[in-house]
Amino acid sequence: MSVVIDNFLAVDRMLGEACAAAGRKRDEVKLLVVSKTIPIPVLMELYDYGIREFAENREPELAMKSAAMPSDIIWHFIGPVQSNKIRKVVRIAQVIHSVESLSQLIKFDRVAGEEEKNPEIFLEVNVSGEISKGGMTPSELPEIAATAVQCKNLRLSGLMTMAPLDAGNDELLAVFNGLRILRDDISVKTGKALPDLSMGMSGDFPVAVSCGSTIIRVGSRIFEGIERIPR
Repeated sequence: MSVVIDNFLAVDRMLGEACAAAGRKRDEVKLLVVSKTIPIPVLMELYDYGIREFAENREPELAMKSAAMPSDIIWHFIGPVQSNKIRKVVRIAQVIHSVESLSQLIKFDRVAGEEEKNPEIFLEVNVSGEISKGGMTPSELPEIAATAVQCKNLRLSGLMTMAPLDAGNDELLAVFNGLRILRDDISVKTGKALPDLSMGMSGDFPVAVSCGSTIIRVGSRIFEGIERIPR
């Protein structure tokens, strides 16, 4: 078995252990493969193994890989989206994790209608307050979420966040539990069930799982030792 498949299975085992420790079922949490900077032949090893969902964070690489790889792949977009790239992202990505402002949300909805697309979206919230992180503030979330549930061409599934890279366990718990609490509050205020929380990456996903994550975004652990495409 190849290195990348071995790595994927190791992460999957870790995820299973994290779910068990949190009293959750393994199938409650999706392991989303973050494929940025990874060559297509390596990704095809995962595809041939049965993986059908990948995540990219830049539109040019998303476009290149989606054109070259099988058409049954579900593409997630997890990076910041410049206004002039919204249409290109909407044309390809079935799931967009990084809607971060009211104006962006409105444009996504309009463009999705024009392109006859109906992507699933997440509202990205900067729970930690880091200046370097994208996302709306928790105080901005209620208004944006109220608009999101009314969008005709977008399907709001939940919220997304990123924790600080050097966060300790207590800070991780605060960030991830904070997003869950925000999600629960928004669900009550809007009257719409928001089943998903996109939170947790290679270095912190066990904590995210303990706080209710339903999608973890993992790249570096899966592709450890793999030569990447230079940017």
